[in-house]
Amino acid sequence: MVRHLPTLSLAISVTSLALLLAQPAAAETVTIGIGTQDTTTNTATAGTVIRQLHLLEKYLPTNGKYANIKFELDWQNFTSGPPVTNAMMANKLQIGMMGDYPLIVNGFTFENNPESKSRLIAIAAYNLSGSGNGIVVHKDSPYYDLADLKGKLISVPFGSAAHGMVLKAMQDRGYASDFFQLVSQSPEVGSTNLQEKKIDAHADFVPFAELLPFRGFARKIFDGVETNLPTFHGIVVRTDFAEKYPEVVVAYMKALIAANQWLRDDPKRAAEKIQEWTGINKEVVYVFLGPGGNMTTDPTVKPALIDAAVTDVTVLQKLGRMKEFDPRKWVDDSYIRKAYAEMKLDYDAQLASTGNYEISGQDSFCKKPIADPRKAGEVWVDDAGILPFANAACTLGAYADFKAKGKKINVAYVFDTTRGIKLFADQAFYAVGDGEVAPFLLKKDAEAYAAKIGGKVLGFDDAVKSAVGGGKT
Repeated sequence: MVRHLPTLSLAISVTSLALLLAQPAAAETVTIGIGTQDTTTNTATAGTVIRQLHLLEKYLPTNGKYANIKFELDWQNFTSGPPVTNAMMANKLQIGMMGDYPLIVNGFTFENNPESKSRLIAIAAYNLSGSGNGIVVHKDSPYYDLADLKGKLISVPFGSAAHGMVLKAMQDRGYASDFFQLVSQSPEVGSTNLQEKKIDAHADFVPFAELLPFRGFARKIFDGVETNLPTFHGIVVRTDFAEKYPEVVVAYMKALIAANQWLRDDPKRAAEKIQEWTGINKEVVYVFLGPGGNMTTDPTVKPALIDAAVTDVTVLQKLGRMKEFDPRKWVDDSYIRKAYAEMKLDYDAQLASTGNYEISGQDSFCKKPIADPRKAGEVWVDDAGILPFANAACTLGAYADFKAKGKKINVAYVFDTTRGIKLFADQAFYAVGDGEVAPFLLKKDAEAYAAKIGGKVLGFDDAVKSAVGGGKT
């Protein structure tokens, strides 16, 4: 027996080794930190929708080098962009989303980081005219124009896209740096202080310049469209993470594409679900993300947006807030391109398109088709859905008809006559005359148009009466 022990021991060792090799390798856990802004409607499909519908899980790789990797998603919600950059710098987040000015600061900040850079890999939503950011005053205030706010106390989240808009507007108009009393306040603090009349105005990013008027205590007097510079929210990634796990970044891009399609398949349902998930009123979500909305959900990285980012850098440099930074070298659209290719979609065709999906269908009140989507309107009737109408006069006429029949109306929408942005009908000013009912965001624009057509400027209630009376004043 003694002579056979070595042989037996060797046999046991070989068997043990075989059993050990047969065991599956221990799974590696990879945590993906994703910084969202749930209440920022521009980032809804890039963050909230992907998270709530578990779309990233659907596309995450599971074979090859990922066969023994377990992904753990760490979704972190923020109210503005700068804290997202801070968390990315600390490597607590690998992916983040924010508005144009915070994005640029993100890229610039990472330039001196020895561990990783950041890259802009896709767009969450954009508006080529600059709409989205805005300045609101209390509904009872006497202010109707930016010039009226000279010397007044204005709050804005410093470092935000809205802050950039204010700085650009001041430079455009030649205002000195002390033209306003600018103070930094978060959307929540600024909203409360405006409601309590502790400040004269509040500047903010999507959706607050629409949300506060919708909630009944504010009035918008300036929209980012007046800066005539595209605005956008985008997605950035740490390069160390993207280079180690490129398939994960592509999976995120696929989830974004799927989220955008989910939104467009049923925008009313999407607005209702986003309200449920974020607390932002569905009517406000819809004014941005519905048909003809003020934001276009398109992940392709368009040259016009990067050109705007170059201008944004100039704005910050004039104020001494940034040194040299080239946004063109910061963009990496390889991941979104690969996602498009793997989903059998044409990236270059989408890149060349700047069209949004638009209002269409038949006007059931004026009995005619929707010929020009940007002259159309919609009425959200509680038990009938969101109904399209051919123009502002038909929209207001239908609104009056629904009211007369005792229907509950959530909201009505019209489009600014010259700027083409979607408005809440009850917040617009109307130039009415010669059978025409023309809506405007700004009172001064309505006054100029009314003078042109020999008409009058009316508020919503009087404009409804005029529409019923055939556009007469």
